[in-house]
Amino acid sequence: MRRLALMLLAATALAMADAPAQAQIKIGVTISTTGPAASLGVPQRNSIALMPTSIGGQTIEYIVLDDGADSTRAVANARKLIDENNVDAVVGSSTTPASLAMIDVAAEKKVPMISLAASARLILPMDAQRNWVFKTPQNDSLMADAIAEHMAKAGVKTVGFIGFNDAYGDGWLAEATRAFAARNIQLVATEKFARADTSVTGQVLKLVAARPDAVLIAGAGTPAALPQKTLRERNYTGKYYQTHGIANADFLRVGGRDVEGTVLPAGPILVASQLPDSNPIKAVAGDYVRKYEAAHGAGSVATFGAHAIDAGLMLQAA
Repeated sequence: MRRLALMLLAATALAMADAPAQAQIKIGVTISTTGPAASLGVPQRNSIALMPTSIGGQTIEYIVLDDGADSTRAVANARKLIDENNVDAVVGSSTTPASLAMIDVAAEKKVPMISLAASARLILPMDAQRNWVFKTPQNDSLMADAIAEHMAKAGVKTVGFIGFNDAYGDGWLAEATRAFAARNIQLVATEKFARADTSVTGQVLKLVAARPDAVLIAGAGTPAALPQKTLRERNYTGKYYQTHGIANADFLRVGGRDVEGTVLPAGPILVASQLPDSNPIKAVAGDYVRKYEAAHGAGSVATFGAHAIDAGLMLQAA
């Protein structure tokens, strides 16, 4: 947090040197409010309205752009926000591939970036470029360990994997392979699919043929429902695991009965009311849930919106 504070101090000092009369902090946001990651980006956009409106006596202006989960657009948005809007920090993007693509821009421009994506590769290994990057979601490495531990306790000995054919899926495959090996769980089949695919029948047939005890689907948002629905159609009866990238109502709406019984890791925001009063997260999480649901309806809270709120809290604390 001290590193972020120093970066923001330097950025705002430069901005005020150019415009002495300006007592405003500008935060640029590029998220995926359309496209295959819209179920992540929309609650993030909705949460921007709940972010802090001032820091240290200075007002905050949030400038929000849509990148459609496209890495090229995310990079273009980051450059526009920094070069044209003169923002002091950038928040985004919603997805791992887009966020990874933005790192070079943040480092080149020396503007702090807070990603809303999960991959540990956004911040590790630490180097001169990643020094400018922060993130709010739990690392995929942490969640992979939680999934593998649950599998081991459930008696899973073999597992099949199907994930996005991008940096999100690649990161999860690497972390899951490590976590499985540490618990003597054998990975017997590995398949990939694109976020925009409308059929994964070929991949699913190979998974079913391998006869794994469980399948881990490494996707995010509503596209992650497709492999599971197809597995159900092919009468796969093993255990189903998903990542924390599907923790929202849209996934349940698209998946329907086919996703009942799915096991996934998630942050505490989804069970905020069930946390003990002694939990330090309960109060702030409960406050966010009440405000979000007051604006968007009961049961509308998603993990992904909370990632955006956490970015706001980081900026405020810095």
